[in-house]
Amino acid sequence: MTVIDFYTHVDDVLGVAARLVHKAYAQHGSVRVLTPDAQTTDALDRMLWVHPATSFVPHCRLSSEVARDTPVIVDHAAAHEGSAGVLVNLTAEPPPFFARFERLVEIIGRDEPTAAAGRTRFRHYRERGYELRAHNLSERG
Repeated sequence: MTVIDFYTHVDDVLGVAARLVHKAYAQHGSVRVLTPDAQTTDALDRMLWVHPATSFVPHCRLSSEVARDTPVIVDHAAAHEGSAGVLVNLTAEPPPFFARFERLVEIIGRDEPTAAAGRTRFRHYRERGYELRAHNLSERG
């Protein structure tokens, strides 16, 4: 069953997403990032080209001809083909395909609409019996 990690009180959602994608890629070898829209997809794509500066995270869009051979997929399309160990959700809803992954990462910003959507997703997963872990990033230095 999918294990779900919530990262809450996040100031820089895309920055945290980039760091978690890098870490998940290193640990699991494959990652799918679901973004809410094309603008966020583009922004995270650019960020993954330069952060971290000391390494490269091979990534592409779901529609790319090399998607099946690329370990990290960043896209706003609510679909997923192939396998991946970790799903990073940046949308306001539970991804329809999240149960296909070993791990789901939810990143929750500080603003109230984002936090409220995060609480709704937390309840959704909890009511279905998923193992939930919370990481409050405001408590870290």
